[in-house]
Formats: sequence, structure tokens, C-alpha cells
Amino acid sequence: MMFLELAKVMDHSIDTSDFSGSLALNVTGKKSNSGAEKTAMYLKRLYSFDRQQPSFAALAFFWKTAETAEKPMLALLYAICVDDLLAESLAVLEASVPGEKLSVEFFENILQKNHPNHYSPNSCKSIAQNLASSWKQAGFIAGKVSISRTQPNISYRIACFAFLLAYIQGKRGDFIWSSLPVQALGLPESQLRNLAIECSKRDLMEYQHAGSVTTISFAALLNKIG
Repeated sequence: MMFLELAKVMDHSIDTSDFSGSLALNVTGKKSNSGAEKTAMYLKRLYSFDRQQPSFAALAFFWKTAETAEKPMLALLYAICVDDLLAESLAVLEASVPGEKLSVEFFENILQKNHPNHYSPNSCKSIAQNLASSWKQAGFIAGKVSISRTQPNISYRIACFAFLLAYIQGKRGDFIWSSLPVQALGLPESQLRNLAIECSKRDLMEYQHAGSVTTISFAALLNKIG
């Protein structure tokens, strides 16, 4: 998900919204023009940096208020809605529990299962390493030589961003809990509802749950984000 590069661009541009200018200035610190251009291309493809797009406008809003430790998770939630391979790799996390040993081969197996004979062995391994790295940066994997599944702390702010991404995608009510960005949080529905209550108390969303009916809205927040 290129978090380190994204963070440099976002932190440099969050107040001015001149993300293209930051990329042109090579704030990512690449040593060559070709490296800077390649990085800028990949970042734009993944994150767009277009405030006219509701998802990126939401990312910029939450980025500005987020704690440093929350930002890798914000990046992952945004990226998983754009990057199909990252989305597919969620299956590795869903099939494991905190403390369980993992390996890069788990991610290679998912790639080979979903895209048989599409990638060379070297490409498959490289992509799998990048996928594992993305989950590690977000706090779902720990370790270096031997890696294992972990569960990061999911704050109300991170949860609200996931709920909002699902809402922007057209999900409503209980369908939000089963959406891709919300499933990526790795939490049971009971905890998701508790976080929704916390978000509602902080006026970040409108949440009501009575019987079998769940109502979720972001009218006020979306107006604030613009």
C-alpha cells in the first residue's frame, strides 16, 4: 500500500491539498527522476489524490485528525477498496486467528488460486511479499523471520472511516457490517456496533438499532467533508 510514501505526500499537502505539487517536489525522497515518477504514478493510481472523489475526501478528513498510529490502518482501508489483489488477500487474515503462525506462502497460495498461471513464480513471490507487508504495516501481522497473525487496536476513528467507505460504496444498514472495508477490521459484529455507538456519540455518524433494523447515515459528516 506504499504507506511510507503516502504519508510523506499526505503530511506535506494536507493543509493545502496540493498533492500533485508534493509529488512533483519528490517529497517521497526518491533518488532519481525515474524513481520519483514511478512512485508518483503508483500512488496516484492507488489513492487518486482527488478531493472531488468522496472516498479520498474522506481519507483526507480523517488523516488530518488521526493519531500517527492510526494512519497505516486508514491507508489500508482505502487501498483495499481499490486494489483487487489486496482485497483478495483478506482471505488469509480471515482464515487465521491472533497468535497463529503465517507465512508469505499463504499469500502466494491465494494469488495462485485466484489467478492460476497468471504470474511467474518470481512475480508471485514478490507480490505476496508486498501484500504481507501491507497487512504488517497496518498491524495485522507481526514478526520478521517468523510472522504471525495479530489484531491491531481499532479506534472509533478507524471504524468510522471503514463504515463511511462502505456507505460511499452504496452499502446501507446491516450490509455495512459485511462490506469489504469493515470486514478488513477483523472484528465481530458486536464490537462493530459498539464502535458505531461511540462514533454516533461523537457526532461522526447517525446510528440507530432497534430489533432487526439498523439505520446508518453520514449526512452531517459528508456535508462537513464537502
